[in-house]
Amino acid sequence: MMAKNPPKPAPRRIFQERLKITALPLYFEGFLLVKRSEYQEYKHYWTELRGTTLFFYSDKKSPTYVDKLDLIDLTCLTDQNSTVKNCAKFTLVLPKEEVQLKTENTESGEEWRGFILTVTELSVPQHVSLLPGQVIRLREVLERERKRRIETEQTPSSAVEKKEPTGDYADVLSPMPACFYTVSRKEATEMLEKNPSLGNMILRPGSDSKSYSITIRQEIDMPRIKHYKVMSVAKNYTIELEKPVTLPNLFSV
Repeated sequence: MMAKNPPKPAPRRIFQERLKITALPLYFEGFLLVKRSEYQEYKHYWTELRGTTLFFYSDKKSPTYVDKLDLIDLTCLTDQNSTVKNCAKFTLVLPKEEVQLKTENTESGEEWRGFILTVTELSVPQHVSLLPGQVIRLREVLERERKRRIETEQTPSSAVEKKEPTGDYADVLSPMPACFYTVSRKEATEMLEKNPSLGNMILRPGSDSKSYSITIRQEIDMPRIKHYKVMSVAKNYTIELEKPVTLPNLFSV
């Protein structure tokens, strides 16, 4: 079963800082107890599954990770009997090491197993106990990971870990506004729908790599997601609304 109270995402400022480290898409996050071969005992980490990599942080608000684990060559995931009631325990078997993981409850354990197996096996596992909504989310992650793998094969490896702005982006003010994320339209929509702590607006690169776009979550009668193009005109930026609005810089957008 899915955890009734999933952990809240990291604060928006921390999320932004972590995007500067890696552009890998965030699929799942939460607390994990981790024991690697060099560890004497389990360590408690706030953990993010980005792509096929686990990033370990000392706590939810840490901007940089203390360790990471690439799961692309995962051989298998085996369940272990736990002596602690309502605690899930399993082992990640990799070519060079075995990593033991424990979760705070069996519900979150099923979630972690589901997401890890989905991105490593590129298929939604049939032997995990999840609610229908959670299975739908696994399918969405599966499609995103398949697309990422295809794009990675077509992109030089140096550009995969950290996406750098190109073209007109090199000429804009630095640093970028706190609401800027290097994400697609679909990813921006998911971020605002699933992570209210990110606020109600995301500034992102435009589809043509020359302009920008803003994705907004409006709370009127019911939550709605809208997208608007932001064009660079001379030294100003124009938001393409029914009545265009021109502003002096991206921070004003």
